[in-house]
Amino acid sequence: MTKLLEKAFKRASKLPEIEQNALAKWVLEELDSERKWEAAFADSEDVLEKLGKEALEAHRQDKTLPLDFKKQ
Repeated sequence: MTKLLEKAFKRASKLPEIEQNALAKWVLEELDSERKWEAAFADSEDVLEKLGKEALEAHRQDKTLPLDFKKQ
């Protein structure tokens, strides 16, 4: 465990029990969410690569337009 994480847990341990539980629930949910995103991106790597190649080919063929940030 890193020193920073130890410091965070030490400080969190001084919170009231209800706040500790809320913090623990939030941390666990964030960790689970991060794992889900990583898995989703890993599973879609082939699709993203294909879309990227298609976009580059469209650009090479002058089928794209510059992005105009002033238009909204």
